[in-house]
Amino acid sequence: MRITKLLYHFRHALQGDYDNYTAGSIRQAIFYLAVPMILEMIMESLFAIVDIFFVGKLGVNAVATVGLTESVVTIVYSIGVGFSMAATAVISRRVGEKRLDKAAAAAFQVIVLGAIFSLTISISGYIYGGTVLELMGASPAVLSEGTRYTQIIFAGNISIMLLFIINGAFRGAGNAAIAMRTLWLANGINIVLDPLLIFGIGNIPGMGIEGAAWATTIGRSIGVLFQLYHLVKGSTRINITAQAVKLRWNTVKNIIKISSGGMGQFLIDSASWIFLTRIVSEFGSVALAGYTIAFRVVMFTLLPAWGLSNAAATMVGQNLGAKLPERAEKSVWYTARYNVYFLGFVSVLFLFTADIFVSWFSADEAVVAAGATALKIFCLGYIFFAFGMVIVQAFNGAGDTRTPTIINLGVLWVFQLPLSYLLAIQYNLGEMGVFITIAISHSLHALVSLWVFRKGKWKNMKV
Repeated sequence: MRITKLLYHFRHALQGDYDNYTAGSIRQAIFYLAVPMILEMIMESLFAIVDIFFVGKLGVNAVATVGLTESVVTIVYSIGVGFSMAATAVISRRVGEKRLDKAAAAAFQVIVLGAIFSLTISISGYIYGGTVLELMGASPAVLSEGTRYTQIIFAGNISIMLLFIINGAFRGAGNAAIAMRTLWLANGINIVLDPLLIFGIGNIPGMGIEGAAWATTIGRSIGVLFQLYHLVKGSTRINITAQAVKLRWNTVKNIIKISSGGMGQFLIDSASWIFLTRIVSEFGSVALAGYTIAFRVVMFTLLPAWGLSNAAATMVGQNLGAKLPERAEKSVWYTARYNVYFLGFVSVLFLFTADIFVSWFSADEAVVAAGATALKIFCLGYIFFAFGMVIVQAFNGAGDTRTPTIINLGVLWVFQLPLSYLLAIQYNLGEMGVFITIAISHSLHALVSLWVFRKGKWKNMKV
């Protein structure tokens, strides 16, 4: 009976049949949000794994190109995630207040803002793609092979930006199933196009690493069209009608205020990853390739965990909007517990099988050894990561993006970057110094976030 009941709820979660997250069972509400959110992020993480799987067959330089480009493109992700946080916080609050017209208006404002930002990045990124790789320490071989890849990824960043933003709006409204279908469509297309465009088919020659960039851009662009269709069609709680298509400066200022904290939060995080990648690049392409593969494998597990954490953001936003702060807090503790179960299992798995996972993406023994070492060290902090990411999303769902920004600045820049440099360069631990620092600093980040969360000031945020 329990299995039958679970399958029943699972099916309805996929269909998006739950529409009241401010009453009834908290566990059931989390389940109906978390299932599509986790599946959404599983496809996103699968995209990253498949991408590096095919690119890995082109050689170490191709993998290094993806690693260097991705570390800089995380700045685009940061801006997109910042706007996405604002969309989730504002829209979930309006939905909790039962003001759906205001939720639709907010969605339009954040989409326009995201599109404006992405155009600037597209132009500058396309022009200076090669310079970006050079500044990141790329070798002449990597520059020759990878510049075109970097240019295409930057030029098509509007698809990345809008995917983040609109899915954040869907999640805030509780329409997690639509967000899930968008990612499955976009990344499913990328997975199909990847081998076709990289290696070619029949008499059609492959494009090499440039093909991977085109596959990503095409897949995500189709995903954005799918999102816009549902927004205009009115098949979700957010229906952008003619009345919503109007700039509202008070809403714009509110979104900029929240998203600026989110951008700062993730820009600090992204910049720290860029510096860490730069330090690893000092030890050669093998170390960089191993680090890149390990990071992709880590994201394969952390992204589903972020999906579960996103459920906490929606629950917090909607319940604060409905004037139910205690229900919002209980939702966070439940979600954190489930996340610990998941990442605890993954950490044990990686400790014993890291070399097997890394060997799927490279036949080079030196790369496998470097990647396996990185993966084993990273997962030592997984239990702390599990708590930390849920707490951070709770802050963001409440509209308090400033607190995680301050924590990121203190832990990731003031603590992590100097320590990684000291261990890797000054104490001659090489890339191992960077790997150890990542595990330590993100564990510390979780503990600090938990301490601040328990003070409860986030419950009084006005959005």
